[in-house]
Amino acid sequence: MGVMNEGRKGPRDLTVVAVPFYFASMAAEYAWLRRRAARRGPSAGDYERRDTVASLAMGVGSLLAPLILPKLLRPFTPGRGRYGKALVATALGAVAVTTAADVAARRFDQSERSNNRAPGDGQVAVDAATKVRGNGRDERQRAMARWARHIAAGGGVTAIVAGGVAITTSWASRTTPERFWRHRFVRASGTGPLAVLLAIAGWDFIYYWNHRFMHESRYMWALHVVHHSSEHYNLSTALRQPVADVLGTTLPYGALCLIGIPPELITTARGVNLLYQFWIHTEAIGRMGPAEVALNTPSHHRVHHGSNPRYLDRNHGSILILWDRLFGTFEPEGERVVYGLTKNINTFNAGRIISHEYAEMLRDVSRSVCWRERLSYVLRGPGWATKHRAEMVAARTDQERATPASATLVTDRNLTVAIP
Repeated sequence: MGVMNEGRKGPRDLTVVAVPFYFASMAAEYAWLRRRAARRGPSAGDYERRDTVASLAMGVGSLLAPLILPKLLRPFTPGRGRYGKALVATALGAVAVTTAADVAARRFDQSERSNNRAPGDGQVAVDAATKVRGNGRDERQRAMARWARHIAAGGGVTAIVAGGVAITTSWASRTTPERFWRHRFVRASGTGPLAVLLAIAGWDFIYYWNHRFMHESRYMWALHVVHHSSEHYNLSTALRQPVADVLGTTLPYGALCLIGIPPELITTARGVNLLYQFWIHTEAIGRMGPAEVALNTPSHHRVHHGSNPRYLDRNHGSILILWDRLFGTFEPEGERVVYGLTKNINTFNAGRIISHEYAEMLRDVSRSVCWRERLSYVLRGPGWATKHRAEMVAARTDQERATPASATLVTDRNLTVAIP
């Protein structure tokens, strides 16, 4: 998660300076893992060529994206770019069209169910051979309902995409360190050792909540999932960084400027934070004794990358594991870690790794039948989406089983269930 630093010449990016260190460390780890594999056999920590290439590609992408995407999206930033108002108008228009289509689809479905209910019969199932052939209006209503759903599907996706870009670009442009620095309410802390430590600790605290949010809200998980996509775990995994930070909303690290921390120290804190995270992505280091009480370690972070049920959404800290201990998300390493996602995508294509969750999320939005469901698919956790899809399938199966073989059940093809 990068920090924009416009208008001043800040310190050098430590993550770029450390590139030779990254490659030297990976080479040393690769040699160690080969020796271990010769003694014990292969493991999930080993390097796999295609997996490593994908990680390197995303690492390069995470360096280039902050230089390219903000410039591409700046014209569409509400209040900043020339197309900002058009983007907002597109989002609002899509909301209106989608809402109208939802209402129309429901009315057509209700009318069809009413027409197909036999007089004096309270059951939904009716004889298909006599009812459908005898009522041409039913077919027209079904066709109009399908068209309404198609319009709602396209409008819903358009509204979510346009509205999402409008919100995220606006948020980014209004939460820069420079903006907060101009409105600070504590005098400058200087750039001494104490100020540096305060900046690093402050960044680490904010990072914990942003990282946790990435696991608990699906549109942020779509951004972060690339980091968890590998079924291997070694130093190259650390390079799988998000490339579309501009599409997310995070607690602003620049807010540290309000308490007098200069923007250049926030950039330094970011670099220190990312450098620390690099070395904990390894199986070459076991437990670290008393250090594990306060610090995040390879053992703690292996848990974070596990798809085991007990390890899901645990150990979000970066440098300090204290935040997880304080806020109830700590889990020690116990059973063997199974790396990857709960549903792996089985590809080494970097483009698909980056985009697959966005694509799945928009498919869910397009199939939704109301705004509550659409927004739930975007804002609620990825686990909710999986559970809700399963409930819909189960509901359809129950209806099919309850329908007599000689009858047709009149129902909404986009059946949904109650959203808690």
